[in-house]
Amino acid sequence: MSTLEEHVDVGVTIDRAWDSLHQVEDYSRFVAGVRDAHTEGGGRTHLNVEAGGGTRELDAELSDRKGERVMEWRTTGSPELRGTFSLQPIDRGHTRVQARLEYDPDTVRATFGGPKGFAQATAIERLVRSDLEQFKEYAEQRR
Repeated sequence: MSTLEEHVDVGVTIDRAWDSLHQVEDYSRFVAGVRDAHTEGGGRTHLNVEAGGGTRELDAELSDRKGERVMEWRTTGSPELRGTFSLQPIDRGHTRVQARLEYDPDTVRATFGGPKGFAQATAIERLVRSDLEQFKEYAEQRR
């Protein structure tokens, strides 16, 4: 498994960032490739994703760590992906959003297409960084 960690500082309170992160129906506004997303109850989420020239349906489970501002997620089928979003207050009006993604590079390539090796890691890093920047815009516009 490979692990990627990226973060972005968002100009909103930790409560606003936390609420924005939980708006699953809006994931298409800040997660590249997501065309549709909705909750199905019990922490389950269904995503319709466009990648590699095709579409794919993914199911995931989301859960919050008690007493922490950490959302854990994992796909429930193939491809096996998992990660976390951790929120830390910077000051009263700013929050750091830390994303951590765990994935098998060969599985990601086989499922979504794209390059191999270092090029793939670089592409995934750019994608996650871009998604975090889009989340920043989304959360700050929701004020």
